Amino acid sequence: MDARADLLQGTLDLLILKTLALGALHGWGIAKRIGQLSSDVLRVGQGSLYPALYRLEDRGWIDAEWGISPEGRKAKFYRLTAEGRRQLGAETETWRVFSLAVNHVLRAT
Repeated sequence: MDARADLLQGTLDLLILKTLALGALHGWGIAKRIGQLSSDVLRVGQGSLYPALYRLEDRGWIDAEWGISPEGRKAKFYRLTAEGRRQLGAETETWRVFSLAVNHVLRAT
């Protein structure tokens, strides 16, 4: 059985915001860091990542500028904005309440 999991709908924004709270990264770096921080349980595909990044940028929660990746390639580096930090706090609280509720249901006998 493969222990890795695809992301639940609605969690990707939270994971991206948290990842960028740790420092600016390019897209591939964001996906890699989420994998690393989750002990390779969570994986983010490009087909999900880039639309989410564009959506977060449109909402003003992240911004981006072009730079050179550690691999020497031109890449767009994303960073959290002040509004994004506030949103991260709100989404973290929402996730805490949601996961607590799911745990209550799973423990029911």
